[in-house]
Amino acid sequence: MLTKIVPIAVLLALWSAPAFAQTSTDTLATLILRVYGPNGLFVKSEALLPSGETHSAHFNSAFQAEFTKINLALSTQLLTVPLPSPASGATYTTDPITGIPRRSTQSWGPILSDRAETVGKGRYAFGFAYQHFNFSTIDGLDLDSLPAVFSHDNAAPGGRADLVTTVNAINTSTDRFTTFFTYGLHNRVDVSMALPIVTAQMTVTSIATLRRIGTADNTAVHFFSDAAGGQGDTRDFTATGSATGIGDMVFRVKGRFADIGCAEVVSAGEADLGCTQLAAGASFRTPTGDEMDLLGVGGAGFAPFFVASSNLGRVTPHVNLAYEWNGDSVLAGNPATGETGSLPNQFIYTFGVDVGVTEDFTFVFDILGRTVIDASQVEIGTFAALDGTSTFDDLEFQERNFNIADAAVGLKLNAYRALLIDFTVVFKLNDNGIRATVSPLVGGEYSF
Repeated sequence: MLTKIVPIAVLLALWSAPAFAQTSTDTLATLILRVYGPNGLFVKSEALLPSGETHSAHFNSAFQAEFTKINLALSTQLLTVPLPSPASGATYTTDPITGIPRRSTQSWGPILSDRAETVGKGRYAFGFAYQHFNFSTIDGLDLDSLPAVFSHDNAAPGGRADLVTTVNAINTSTDRFTTFFTYGLHNRVDVSMALPIVTAQMTVTSIATLRRIGTADNTAVHFFSDAAGGQGDTRDFTATGSATGIGDMVFRVKGRFADIGCAEVVSAGEADLGCTQLAAGASFRTPTGDEMDLLGVGGAGFAPFFVASSNLGRVTPHVNLAYEWNGDSVLAGNPATGETGSLPNQFIYTFGVDVGVTEDFTFVFDILGRTVIDASQVEIGTFAALDGTSTFDDLEFQERNFNIADAAVGLKLNAYRALLIDFTVVFKLNDNGIRATVSPLVGGEYSF
């Protein structure tokens, strides 16, 4: 049956992608450029040079030149958003005497992490989850008020060139609906597939102010003009867009390789108390999502992982460790030119516990951590004008390693037989990366 389910799911996903994806050439990955680039931030001049030629107002900034760093930060966030575990609900082992599958734990398992147990030979698990992320900060800075300074081209040192200062708001959110399938190839080995459908939305607004450091009261040299023909020293610019489509699919294999302190035979209806199990495997992320619309990260990913969990009756502690290698993507390069760059690799760690409070109710708690390697972070710096006295806040980009930490609190309800309903809320524990303060998840699982 698995040989039928997986190809059909893949074909449906690929077939549906063009119907979901945004067809406009104005993609989300170039949205910031459309605000701050030549078609966005525009300062008009009517002054003439001594030669009689028109003086063209050219302004740029590190923010404009390196706007791809914001896209890279967004794509890094897509990399760091955890998928629901595809095999965390009812897990089974085969009784060596009766040959009948039985529950291997008294809790229903974690939601965003994994246990070493497998679903059981010949068994299937199907699930879905909806997650919402409304990003509010980037590296601790409010996304509603990011400063950026645009300086005049070819300004001579010691000169008094005009500047444009901006206060920028980047309102971005992601909704992700993920379905996943798991099949037990063996009592110790299962394979999984996760298929996300992603909706990405972004609105960028810039409030620009012309600082007349060089031209003083000469308003004919530089000024903002609008569609109505008005002129002034300030102007608001806005660009918005959204897209929906298939995201990056994930394929995974997990094998349980050690049982420590586990009994050879457990009576029917009893748990194997004190049993610690170890598993290892690997996941592969395919770049099926359209990176130009921020539906995927645009590069493949490979992550070997290790899982350990212990059965302490109603309490099941667990630890997950992984290292993810990521490929090249235009989001890490320049979406405007198609140049690609390397997505950051990550060390991923999770530890937590799931507690079977009652037969039908499990409490889940996890600490979710990722160390992102050689990735871009932003901070507030100071821009010094050429007049030697004026200073303004400006964004600066730094390449470094940083850690992203979240806490997840959730519950699982056994609604009917093997049908589970999942609820969890993810809280950020630090400010690194592009973050949502709180991210909810609701989903369901069914095994048979």
